[in-house]
Order: sequence, then C-alpha cells, then structure tokens
Amino acid sequence: MNVLVFLHDSALEHDTGPGHPECADRYAAVRAGLDRIKEGWLLREAAPEAELSAIRAVHTEPYIRAVLDAIPSRGLARLDPDTVVSPGSRGAALRAPGGAVAAVDAVLADQVQRAFVAMRPPGHHAESSRAMGFCLFNSIAVAAAHAKAAHGVGRIAIVDFDVHHGNGTQEIFWDDPQTLFVSTHQWPLYPGTGAAGERGAHGNILNLPLPPGTDGLAYRQRFSADVLPALERFAPELLLVSAGFDAHRDDPLAGLCLVEDDFAWITRELVAVAERHAKGRVVSVLEGGYDTGALSRSVTAHLRALAGEDGA
Repeated sequence: MNVLVFLHDSALEHDTGPGHPECADRYAAVRAGLDRIKEGWLLREAAPEAELSAIRAVHTEPYIRAVLDAIPSRGLARLDPDTVVSPGSRGAALRAPGGAVAAVDAVLADQVQRAFVAMRPPGHHAESSRAMGFCLFNSIAVAAAHAKAAHGVGRIAIVDFDVHHGNGTQEIFWDDPQTLFVSTHQWPLYPGTGAAGERGAHGNILNLPLPPGTDGLAYRQRFSADVLPALERFAPELLLVSAGFDAHRDDPLAGLCLVEDDFAWITRELVAVAERHAKGRVVSVLEGGYDTGALSRSVTAHLRALAGEDGA
C-alpha cells in the first residue's frame, strides 16, 4: 500500500531559538526516518502553501493576520511564552496546513489511500483565534474543514494520540456533530484541558486522560475499550490523525511510556477502522515528539503500519 508523504524544507527555516524543544532538528529526524525506508511504497511530494481561504475556515481573519504580521524581519518574536516565530516561519506556517489540504485532496481523489504530512510546526493547540503550545495554524482542523467544504465529506473522525491534549482541535469542532474528536493524553499536563467530562455540544468529543507512567499494555486496553467502539459507532467517512509521538517513554516533555511498537499498533487499529468505514482513507499529520531518536523511529513505525508493511 503506497503512502504519500508531504514535506518541505521550509520546516528547517522556522527557527524557535536556542534550546527550544520544537526545533528544526525534529524535522531533520523525521527526514532521517523517511530515508530509512527503502521500499517503493513511500512516495514524496512537496507540501504546498495553504490558501488563506482554507485557513479562514477554522481561524479568524484577525488571528491569521496577527500571526503573519508577527513574523519578524530579523530575530525572534513570541506569540505566547512557548510559541516563537522567526524570519523563516512564514513558509513553514503555511506549508504545514497546505500539506494537510493536499493530503486530503490526494486521498479523496483516490491517488492514494494513506498520506502523512511530515511538517512542523505542529498545530493541534492552535485555537480559532489563539496561538499556543508551539502551534500557529491548526493543520488537522484545516484538513477536516477542507474535506467538508471541497469534497462534501460528511462524518470525519480526528484521532489525536499526542501526549498533550489537542485543545485547539476540540475548541474548533466543539459544536460540530459531524466531526468526532478523540484525544488520548497524559493528565495532568499542559494545556490543562481534556478532562473526560469535556464531551462537546453534541457528545462528539471523547477525551481519555491517562496517568503518568501509563505503558503500552495499559494504553492499548483503554484504546480498545473506549476509542475503537466510539469510532465504530460513528462510522467515519474519513479518518484524520494528529500523530504526536511525545507519548514515547524517551520523550523529555511528558511521562507516558509508549514505544515504537505501540504507535504501530495504534496505527494498524486506525487503518482497520478506515478499511471498514472510510474506504481505507487515512490522513495523518505530525504533531509533537521531542526526543529526536524516538521521533525518527516512531515515524518509521507509523508509516510502515500505514502501508500495511508491519504485521506484528
């Protein structure tokens, strides 16, 4: 099964400053993981810049202008204490959601069934009118809105397995009964949202907060008991994934204890849901992951599982 990966070296030009965990080394690590895959099923394409109209579907016009106008001609600028932009940030900021839109187009045009957007910065913390948590524009939300507006897709499920709660995605789709948002995340942890009682205006939000120290076995049990039945009931026409790999046991920013095999297992389970309900169509977007070695290995495992190359 071919997997189409969208990437662009503008991700290297988004400079967040010395010592920042969301740095260009992350993209280099992902590229190294891609380079370890020698099989012909891995296809690559340049991530295009998103049209501002696509971003406007989930972010307010004043917010979009504020982000782009904040990009400095020299030095660094902060949108919040954690979220930094530099002179090279514009390309990455637009190509991350642009890659997500292109991935949706490719999958829904039956060019491929599976696509992965290997871009930074991440996006799932960005709310409709607020940057936070390293995130500028919410790529997964832009992808979902585009699938609805441009392709007429009805039910879309977004599964977020980043170790941090996808508060921005939750906020954007809180009142959308046609979008199921599922998040597994460590609790308590930044950004402080994602309690189990946060269910959305139509019961369309499923949060599974997990205690620090949760290992792969415990994670798989919760995922099987709660996430998979919810996806089966919803029967999505398209499955989108916020693929953060910072739940890895080596990650410095959190305390869950997953390993590469767990990310492969999660991916296989999601692919199986997509096969039953969504014609196998899966679009995955990179979110977090801050140990570069773990990130590189985990992305490789994720892609192999998307391709059906890992049958463990």
